[in-house]
Amino acid sequence: MVAETSQTLDRGCRVLQVLAESPDGLTVTELAGRLNVNRTVTYRLISTLEQHALVRRDNRGRLFIGLGMLHLAAAVQPVLRDLAVPVLRILAERTGCTAHLTVADGEEALALAVVEPSWTDFHVSYRIGSRHPLVQGAAGRAILLARAEGDEAYVVSTGELQSGARGLAAPVRGIDGLDASVGIVTLGEAIDEDVVGPRVLAAAQEVAARLK
Repeated sequence: MVAETSQTLDRGCRVLQVLAESPDGLTVTELAGRLNVNRTVTYRLISTLEQHALVRRDNRGRLFIGLGMLHLAAAVQPVLRDLAVPVLRILAERTGCTAHLTVADGEEALALAVVEPSWTDFHVSYRIGSRHPLVQGAAGRAILLARAEGDEAYVVSTGELQSGARGLAAPVRGIDGLDASVGIVTLGEAIDEDVVGPRVLAAAQEVAARLK
């Protein structure tokens, strides 16, 4: 039996999705065409979403995602962190490396969750909230790999963010609206990709499974 749904709410969600995929904004006419509904319905949807700061207009009348979405997105971060930490803890203990979940925030990579191994004498200290360009480091480049739909399972980096530091990260795939990666970072000798690569990839897949 098909569950009963709200057509208006469904259309409102589609407005947000279409605008999120349109960085240059859309006119009311363009948005109505994307939604395949008439302008009157589109105006009502926009008006309601504007009242909640979920949609905004610029001085040309083009529509964009509103700042109210930031408050909703901020509430998601603790959920992501809580779901990922148990997976990262296992990864850190098995590899002896600092494990992390990184998400894209604009053109930067943001460390959302970090777990350090408990049994090593030395390991990399990686601060939650650390940022760096997506084009630098394994964590950011793994996110870009997923965006480009690359075939590689993971990305390896050496000394891109810190001298002597080596990283390996795999994208979290299959979660709409989430650009993220799971990875490890360590100091010293080269990473044994045959051992560590499959473990990081499995951790990224486990995080994705927990989010579905």
